[in-house]
Amino acid sequence: MLTYWDKIADRVVRGDGLREITPIYKDVYKDEKGFTHFIFNKIMFINPRYKIPQDNLKLFKKFLDGGSRSYPSDGNIPLDVVATEANRVINEIVDITSDPKNRYYEDAVEILQNGKYSIVRGCVKIYLEKYTTRDWRRKRFTDDIDFWIFKIDLFEKVLRESGWTRNRELKEWEKQVQWIDSYTNQKKTGLLLASNDLDLSLDFHNGSYIDGTSLKDIVAKKLKRGHDVDLSDIINIAMLQHNSKTEQIAEWKSVWQAIEEAANTRNSRIVSNMISLCRYAYAIADYIERVSNSIRTYNKLIFDKEKYPNTKLKRICRYSPHWMGYLVNNGTEATRSMIYSYLIEQQNLRKGYAENLRNFAGEILHMLKVKFKHLKLIFEVK
Repeated sequence: MLTYWDKIADRVVRGDGLREITPIYKDVYKDEKGFTHFIFNKIMFINPRYKIPQDNLKLFKKFLDGGSRSYPSDGNIPLDVVATEANRVINEIVDITSDPKNRYYEDAVEILQNGKYSIVRGCVKIYLEKYTTRDWRRKRFTDDIDFWIFKIDLFEKVLRESGWTRNRELKEWEKQVQWIDSYTNQKKTGLLLASNDLDLSLDFHNGSYIDGTSLKDIVAKKLKRGHDVDLSDIINIAMLQHNSKTEQIAEWKSVWQAIEEAANTRNSRIVSNMISLCRYAYAIADYIERVSNSIRTYNKLIFDKEKYPNTKLKRICRYSPHWMGYLVNNGTEATRSMIYSYLIEQQNLRKGYAENLRNFAGEILHMLKVKFKHLKLIFEVK
């Protein structure tokens, strides 16, 4: 029975590792209709830098101090910094489209015909299109920008003009970047890489090539590869976009086609990834709801000057340029009221995020139930 999915590891190891989704054996059973139910537990991403507090007051303090939940990442440079560099390259190309006399004018117009963000993909595209919450965009890290540009001469020209250099030995474009770490207030540096996925025709070793830069293409690739960082990114998009109470954007509706296409393959690895996606989504939904409840219980503590003196208030504001500017321009009392309003907003938003994730995971499990009906298999998460 267990040959329907991979059985190697339930987390990503170095390289293109697969994942185990072994069910809880004591909860595997066959119902009166002959369907075998495989029950899986919820699971959180392992993050050695952040341990979830069991006490709700500590959880609230973690949230207010900017350290609520970190995200699996595939690099060391803040995505904020990386996206800024991507925008610089994009804007160089946009600038060329305003000068018909430029030798690259026609090439620039052609590659931007589907919008300026159509020439990037991966987490940078997710960031620039704002498909996720600000929290993810601030805490996600990466080391590279995946471009999708079929005019190679133009691609290399704008990289050079944006301060990139070609590493001839590694055949990659590199740029040294600097930023101030929000937590330590120390200057950091990192080496950022740029690749042209269209030029390289990358294959991630499981037989499927990158098709394009739409949200559907990105989610399809992440779901097939299934590393922790990939599943985390999908969850953070779903958290915001899979909302039954508001009109869903067209891009998100197309993602469901990609998910259904993935389920149709009945590929053991992809099914493993989909079940793991649901396990993580349910666990994160529970966590987010805890955060919401902790904010609801303790939001007025921001007015307690013993627990949050002005020095601590300034530290909280340091993580947001907007908050720091508000503090400087309006003073401490107005800033406390502003943060209190933010907390009220967040307690409601996060409750909605939890609901979105549970609906998202439930619909995927239902989809798998339909796809595996002929095998009389049902996957569940408890």
